[in-house]
Amino acid sequence: MIMNEENSRGIACGCFFNIWTNQGEMIMEHLLIVEDDAENNQMIREYLESHGYQCTQAFSGSEAKLLFSMESFDLILLDLMLPGIPGEELVSLFSQKTPVIVLSAKSGLNSKVELLSDGAEDYICKPFALPELLVRIQVQLRRRSKNRSGNGEAEDSGGDIVYSYKKWSLNPAAQELTADGRRIELTRHEFLILELLIRNPRRVFSKQMIYEYAWGEEYLAEDKTINVHISNIRGKLKESGTDAYIQTVWGMGFKLA
Repeated sequence: MIMNEENSRGIACGCFFNIWTNQGEMIMEHLLIVEDDAENNQMIREYLESHGYQCTQAFSGSEAKLLFSMESFDLILLDLMLPGIPGEELVSLFSQKTPVIVLSAKSGLNSKVELLSDGAEDYICKPFALPELLVRIQVQLRRRSKNRSGNGEAEDSGGDIVYSYKKWSLNPAAQELTADGRRIELTRHEFLILELLIRNPRRVFSKQMIYEYAWGEEYLAEDKTINVHISNIRGKLKESGTDAYIQTVWGMGFKLA
């Protein structure tokens, strides 16, 4: 079972935000969804495509292996209990080239440890909420992008990915934000919070989602960390007149206005 936004958190589905290079080319990250349950597979696909991802579907391990040999993917969502080739046998193969997030009803610690040791980047137990899946995907794609940059495979300054929202312009490669033409000095966590929001305008993100994206670790307890960082960001944006872009949705989280 997969819970969508409406029945898991009461968050209305947001609109995706296209990513463009400075050369005017739209970039869509390509995901492979390997899930034999047709309803779940389609639900995941529709949700992720509504957030700007290109998705290819596979309904068996054999089909997934064939697609993997024919196409290039940025990330693979892999169920374990598959007809044909079991998902466990595909993890090590796929992870040599592409980040893998395992989706499974097997919640035992031994199963998680074994699959992560085999190369899976993350493991989500069913049932899960689609907003949680989205954030985990974004975390892995952000890490992959950083690794590419470290290996000298990043695009040059003329091809950097730039996000624009109203009077904001955010360049992840340069770690720069300009607001109404003013360069805003941000800490690493502040920058990642804005990166998450600007990639998904009009989507509401809970404090847990924001924390797990910006800090890259599990959100264990309710505290004031996110509130403090949001307040600091607004303070830095005030002079540009764009601090009101970040809207508090009481009892739910934050979004862009």
